[in-house]
Amino acid sequence: MSVRAVEAARIDGTAPELIWYTSYGSNMHMARLAFYMAGGTPPGASRRYPGCRDRRAPERSVPVELRGRLYFATESPVWTGGRGFYDPTARGRVRARAHLVTAQQFSDIVAQEMYREPGADVDLTEVLRSGRDVLGPGRYETLICSGALEGIPLLTFTAPWAMGEVDWVKPSAAYVKHLAAGMLESGPWNERSIAGYLSECPGAAGHWSAEQITDLLT
Repeated sequence: MSVRAVEAARIDGTAPELIWYTSYGSNMHMARLAFYMAGGTPPGASRRYPGCRDRRAPERSVPVELRGRLYFATESPVWTGGRGFYDPTARGRVRARAHLVTAQQFSDIVAQEMYREPGADVDLTEVLRSGRDVLGPGRYETLICSGALEGIPLLTFTAPWAMGEVDWVKPSAAYVKHLAAGMLESGPWNERSIAGYLSECPGAAGHWSAEQITDLLT
């Protein structure tokens, strides 16, 4: 499967029925995303996800590359070590996997990432108009529109700060392995390419070499 080209977003003012939920982190892995969609407790986690109101799996999932940079910061209570964040303003390219879901499902995924109960539809007007909407101060409470595929907007979420405004934190071996496996599952990237990409991300750079990441996968 080849990487899909991201188009400029064309917003006509109407609320979209479908969204490409674009994951650059742990939800690139379909088994992990399933807990956000259908509910349940992921292996090794203490938190149970309630799931979406509509528990169907994504209609499709495709690999994409976004303008910006992946970096690791703060401390994950699940993985330990740094979490993955997306800075769309930084120079570089971010590997991601776009999942085709309904706008309602996207709202419920957002709610679960924000530690809120799903059930309310997120107002997407501002993020579709300007490309960004800060819903709160939390680590995944800023919505980003990175463009479109097939005329459908690509939406994700990240922290409100920029990459250079926070201390970078080394990600754990378990997290790095999970991200690498999710990219490998996505299709177009091989182990060597993935290891090189992750080893250069701020927070991982200088702590994880491409060789060490390759060893995690093998």
